Amino acid sequence: MVDTMSDYENAIEIANLRKCYDGFTLDDISFNVPKGSIMGFIGQNGAGKSTTIKAILNIIKTDGGSVKLFGMDHIQDEVQIKEQIAAVFDECPFHENFKAKQIDILFRGLYQNWDRNKFYEYLDRFGLPQKKKLGEFSKGMKMKMQIAAALSHGARLLIMDEPTTGLDPIVRNEILDIFREYLCDEDNSILLSSHITSDLDKIADSVTFIDNGKILLTGYKDDILESHGLMKCSKEDYQKIDPEDIISARINEYSVDIMISDRDKINRKYSGILIEKTNLEEIMLFYVNRRKKEWT
Repeated sequence: MVDTMSDYENAIEIANLRKCYDGFTLDDISFNVPKGSIMGFIGQNGAGKSTTIKAILNIIKTDGGSVKLFGMDHIQDEVQIKEQIAAVFDECPFHENFKAKQIDILFRGLYQNWDRNKFYEYLDRFGLPQKKKLGEFSKGMKMKMQIAAALSHGARLLIMDEPTTGLDPIVRNEILDIFREYLCDEDNSILLSSHITSDLDKIADSVTFIDNGKILLTGYKDDILESHGLMKCSKEDYQKIDPEDIISARINEYSVDIMISDRDKINRKYSGILIEKTNLEEIMLFYVNRRKKEWT
């Protein structure tokens, strides 16, 4: 049996995962989340992020491929795996009438390593009232309650589905700080699904970009940002660029912005053209528009 505390290289390994619905297919996707890191899982709403997470958690049955967590099969070793993971969702799964006490009782029955003292310490730290019903909580407070519960049973992997959506910047930054603190233990890992790329610019080690059920890009964030660039040129110069070198092009009134994926190659191939640094939001935007090739 694998020692989930140390004897694995990747917290998550997904290979050729497939799930078919009427009108949508999660299409043969593969990526890994290295142990001790945070991976940003990015894409538009409806791109397949939540479907992938449900597959990882064995909430839905897949039509092909494999999922391993801590080197173990996510179905055969589900009970052992779920002692070591915690999931946080955009919508709070707890009943609106629950108070902190009910959540404590619920999780004490679910997890062998539930630490009620740590749970109440997090509630104090987050400023969460113990005697109020969740129905009286703000969205940010509900998210903090989920995170407090997730961090109180010794989980080695956090799987987050849009945890910062709809939260104000102060609360979002507070939650990102909690994630950074969690990762100080190098055995801990996070898969963070989000379409708020500015959060991932701050904290992600690696990024996987999914669009329309397909993985378009996966790798270390710094490598992706280093290799990609935004080429600025005139409309006349744009006509000289090989279409094979273009992910997509944003046509402005007097100029063209072109996303490229290999800055070194482009610098060698075209002299005198300005290539600016880019960010995850721009990369996602240009990849989403790749089928149009040109857009405004």
